[in-house]
Amino acid sequence: MPSRRTVLAATAGVTAALATGTTTAYAGTPDDKKLRALISRMTLEEKVGQLFVMRVYGHSATAPDQTDIDANLKEIGVRTAAELIAKYRVGGIIYFTWAHNTRDPHQIADLSNGIQRASLTQPRGLPVLVATDQEHGIVCRVGAPATLFPGAMAIGAGGSRKDAHTLGRVSGAELRAIGINQDYSPDADVNVNPANPVIGVRSFGADPDAVAGLVAAEVAGYRRSSVAATAKHFPGHGDTAVDSHYGFPVITHSRELWEKLDAVPFRAAVDARIDSIMTAHIMVPALDDSGDPATLSHPILTGILRGELGYDGVVVTDSLGMEGVRTKYGDDRVPVLALKAGVDQLLNPPDLAVAWNAVLKAVRDGELTEARLDESILRILKLKAGLRLFDEPYVSHGGVDRTVGTASHLAAADRIAERTTTLLVNKGRLLPLSRRTHRKVLVVGADPASPSGTTGPPTGVLATALTELGFTATALSTGTAPSAATIATAVAAAREADAVVVGTYNVTAASSQKTLVEQLVATGRPVVAIAIRNPYDVAQLPSVPAHLASYSWTDVELRAAARVIAGKVAPRGRLPVPVQRADDPAAVLYPIGYGLSY
Repeated sequence: MPSRRTVLAATAGVTAALATGTTTAYAGTPDDKKLRALISRMTLEEKVGQLFVMRVYGHSATAPDQTDIDANLKEIGVRTAAELIAKYRVGGIIYFTWAHNTRDPHQIADLSNGIQRASLTQPRGLPVLVATDQEHGIVCRVGAPATLFPGAMAIGAGGSRKDAHTLGRVSGAELRAIGINQDYSPDADVNVNPANPVIGVRSFGADPDAVAGLVAAEVAGYRRSSVAATAKHFPGHGDTAVDSHYGFPVITHSRELWEKLDAVPFRAAVDARIDSIMTAHIMVPALDDSGDPATLSHPILTGILRGELGYDGVVVTDSLGMEGVRTKYGDDRVPVLALKAGVDQLLNPPDLAVAWNAVLKAVRDGELTEARLDESILRILKLKAGLRLFDEPYVSHGGVDRTVGTASHLAAADRIAERTTTLLVNKGRLLPLSRRTHRKVLVVGADPASPSGTTGPPTGVLATALTELGFTATALSTGTAPSAATIATAVAAAREADAVVVGTYNVTAASSQKTLVEQLVATGRPVVAIAIRNPYDVAQLPSVPAHLASYSWTDVELRAAARVIAGKVAPRGRLPVPVQRADDPAAVLYPIGYGLSY
């Protein structure tokens, strides 16, 4: 931990320049005049750096493992996070699990402190926006022992704005305690396409008004904990069958439909004083017919987001390494065009040297003015000041211990999860299962890689939870594409059980998961299916006597589903998206709001 003297020495000059008479979160408006004075003293190179949010490998800002040093040298040309900051003066850092930034809460706190110290001890040093994707559900970068909540679609199934607020408040408090001050959440996309490969359960649902209410509530929760929430992916990524990580999606909504559907949650986020909004690498011809992705579109970002929606906060790109933003222009043009479109923060370019030098050159050549950079830097510094980073840039181990993964936080996540599990089918009142008549339970099914920081695999988590509830449960992983031999093994095991619980993962008409379930049902044993990702699986499995949707395969949601199966709690979730018929996708099998109980 940094000493009190180090903290004071690193921050005294900046804090004195910005003193506003309050350190309460969002209690005062940062002084634009003082912030402009800070900007006026920055070099052009420092200004360019302030616009970038960059990945960096390693668990430590100064002493990462050798493999992470090698990765940094290969991708960024520096050895450590501290060297990255010294060379490029970046204004933000993004944490990833795969970059080895998020081993455990104390390590993350030390990394965050090291990053802040590296920046604040530079000439004209500024605090850093430390960001991550902590959406909960299937996208999380900080895992257990931190508190992990159900994901957005599960929260949508619960339908409680109070629960969404609690998620933001608790998640924000834990992130802030480990030095993360900007969260790329909530997802404000309205998911109306069941085939959406990139959003799906990351969305609160298909009803724009319901999504808007939950987005606003979660934003308010994050604000209460002094963490910048980020609504994404503007202007709306909910109706695409293409993943913008690997392709260039086109949204064909009319302007009128966009206003009624996609725009609604973003307007709610702006009204809730959202701190940052993330762009989408998608083309929306009704909003801009140039063929450019929204990230590079002046009509969309400046004309609509800033002009029509009245948003004057920070605009951050989605990752500039994604294919959706790289299909039309080179990596040297993308950051310049993004700034010209109205972006403030340039996130995770594939080659920082190329992007950084391209922006610098654009200013020196007159394509971008230094005044244009100053506009974005002012927004970024206002955000940093509003988050109290000039006054409180560091965190402590004591704060981690008092805040992260506390009993009350974990209990809150469990209670919320219990309100999200959705019962769609219950023929003959099979559920809840009786421990007297169905004590011996076989748990089979898909075991996708567990979301970051959860125990997994799903079959094991379910079997353990059911055993703790008084059943004798055995796990048998059959995978997302079980072979004939695997199916035969599962069927033989099912004949020895009193009941079967099968976890399904995005079942299609041709999926061997469907064959597995049908053969399990044919044994005559009671079968309970749990859709552990998208809730649409039920349409493909009409023979199953009991069907639940958990919306994710994280521990908190699977344990809640087990309590529902055992009858410890009644199912209360309601579908936040419609489920279409498998044989007629134009017809609705289960509408929004459908859900059984007992």
